[in-house]
Amino acid sequence: MSVCVIGAGLSGLAAAHALRARGVDVVCLEKAPDVGGIWRQPGAGERGPAYRALHLNSARQLTGYADFPMPESLPLYPRHSDVAAYLRSFAEWAGLLPCVELRTEVLSVRQEADGTWTVVSRDASGAERVRGFAHVVVASGHHSEAAMPDPLPPGADTFAGTILHSMDYQDGGDFAGQRVVVVGLGASAVDIAADLSRHAARTWLSVRRGLHIIPKQLFGMSVDLIADAPWFTALSFPEQRQFVEQALRVARGRLSDYGLPEPDHPLFSSAVTISDEILSRIRHGAVTPRPAIDSFDGGRVVFTDGTSVEADAVVYCTGFRMAFPFLPAGSPVAEGGPVELYRRIAAPARPGLYFLGLIRPHGSITRLVEAQARWVARLVDGTAGLPSAEVMRKEIDTYLGAIRERYGSTEGFSVQVDVGAYLRELQDA
Repeated sequence: MSVCVIGAGLSGLAAAHALRARGVDVVCLEKAPDVGGIWRQPGAGERGPAYRALHLNSARQLTGYADFPMPESLPLYPRHSDVAAYLRSFAEWAGLLPCVELRTEVLSVRQEADGTWTVVSRDASGAERVRGFAHVVVASGHHSEAAMPDPLPPGADTFAGTILHSMDYQDGGDFAGQRVVVVGLGASAVDIAADLSRHAARTWLSVRRGLHIIPKQLFGMSVDLIADAPWFTALSFPEQRQFVEQALRVARGRLSDYGLPEPDHPLFSSAVTISDEILSRIRHGAVTPRPAIDSFDGGRVVFTDGTSVEADAVVYCTGFRMAFPFLPAGSPVAEGGPVELYRRIAAPARPGLYFLGLIRPHGSITRLVEAQARWVARLVDGTAGLPSAEVMRKEIDTYLGAIRERYGSTEGFSVQVDVGAYLRELQDA
């Protein structure tokens, strides 16, 4: 067979569609019972990074596939179930379902001496299957392994309440009447804190480091639609940053006025948090900011400023580790190291191995994934080619140096991309 695509979420479906459009034989392996990736998990009650309060943070106009836009009947920011239904309808429309093997887990992927790839998978009955492919496209996402502080603060092992990761959080109603501390200030942390605040007796938001919080809309427009507007893209990066900073001063003022730490870095030099709700919930007294957790003491959570609260649960929204246990070691990221991929897609030392969606843009990922998929499809059918491994490594080093200078060596810095520049790079490839 020609290509094995691993994962049938947004990225995997984009890959399968682009490959089949060029007449490439594709098998797509998905361990879940249906297509849709993380968007279908809350409805299915499965463990994962998604939760029942999850909605898009990007506008539907920029989140749908180019050949199959999201229906105009959907709201600007559809909920997870709407996105899951949309992804399935796309798979049906594109004729992808016959090539998707559901309830099939990939156990291992190894490269043979002749350059081909052997994929070992296991179906729902437990039967294992060994198949050979010319190419493998990994589109399984990078939110599969929960990242918890190691070690946890002193006293965690004897904490009288429950400690969990956002991976295990489903619904605020599960914590009705409880006192809950949410740790973090990223997308899942602010979503979960806002959701909990409608059910829990008390909700605290424990924040170690300040992040820039941007509302979903400015001047009545979705922020990603503003970022896509020709007048905005014509501005230089410093001008774009200045425009957004001024707009934020008008729209929300200083974060310290809400009891949150001010960011220690300029806007767009680290991940931003998109939220319409969290600052409002803080102002309404439904969520109370606190500094980082220092320790646990019986049923109390003690913060670094010496204050403490009685809590029934602590939800760590501390992100995920990039884990691809089925791949050879170091593909594409060594333990604790940066992701090293040519054009954020191709592994120089592993010809025929490609990654889709292993990027983090400010805004919707869909257009970028589609551009990645089209380039991979051209590589597979031979209408495009890769340079030497040496040239690819030089490009990777140049990219990582530039991105490290802007973002620092923060967690996940190596997958950060700018939408416009990255699209142009792939279109010119």
